[in-house]
Amino acid sequence: MTIYIYEKENWTDFTWDDKKVIIKLGEARNKQGRLLGKMESLGFELQNEAVLNTLTLDVVKSSEIEGEILELQQVRSSIARRLGIDIVKLWILIVMWTE
Repeated sequence: MTIYIYEKENWTDFTWDDKKVIIKLGEARNKQGRLLGKMESLGFELQNEAVLNTLTLDVVKSSEIEGEILELQQVRSSIARRLGIDIVKLWILIVMWTE
């Protein structure tokens, strides 16, 4: 069972080791840069797909923390519509690219 930080007793009184956090933050930043570099080589449509997937999962998982379960495809469709992404066109391009 996943335990969220706010579920722990005295969760607001936590401490950390600055040196360890800096190291982990540096590693994450390096991986982020590598990922962004790879995304640039994918092309605009696949970048849109990656952004759409990331935002969709973020919304769904954040809602789960609050105890609300959302339908993944409905969230994805709503986000795509708000971003002006044509999901059908995007899906066709991805299928063509992966064949």
